[in-house]
Amino acid sequence: MAERDFNDITADILAHPLFQELHSYPHHGPQNSVYDHSLSAARCAYRMARRFHMRPERVEAVTRAALLHDFFGYSWQSEQHRRYMRRYSGWQRVKHMHAFIHGAHAANRADRVFGLDQRQKDAITSHMFPLAPFPKNSEAWVVTLADKVVATREMTHGMFQQLEALRSRRVA
Repeated sequence: MAERDFNDITADILAHPLFQELHSYPHHGPQNSVYDHSLSAARCAYRMARRFHMRPERVEAVTRAALLHDFFGYSWQSEQHRRYMRRYSGWQRVKHMHAFIHGAHAANRADRVFGLDQRQKDAITSHMFPLAPFPKNSEAWVVTLADKVVATREMTHGMFQQLEALRSRRVA
């Protein structure tokens, strides 16, 4: 299999109307959507897979899995999701928290819409390790690592912006 570039690997997903909806879901801060986060994680995973000298078909698989790792299709910060969570209490509430369940939801939805191989499904399902199942394959580890790198960058960027805003208010 000839090596394809990032745009060729992801074009069909990025153009899909259901994937485009991810623009409307906030994620790691108000300036960051699930779409933005997913695209950044996919770019990161693509670079890692190439740097790790994965075979071209596995680079493609890991890139697509990373792009779809948060394709769960709802706003976990919405009132609707809060109402859903009120149905549970105690340990059941913890087990149904977004961080624990969204990988499986994203894998099932991505498989229905785009079709995935088992390694991609495992990668998406386990990307929240250690809150999710142990990653079973190299694709899963790359997606998990890329997600952690990107999420950390997004969260720290947001914190630094908040600190800078506080500092500028004190100076004024």
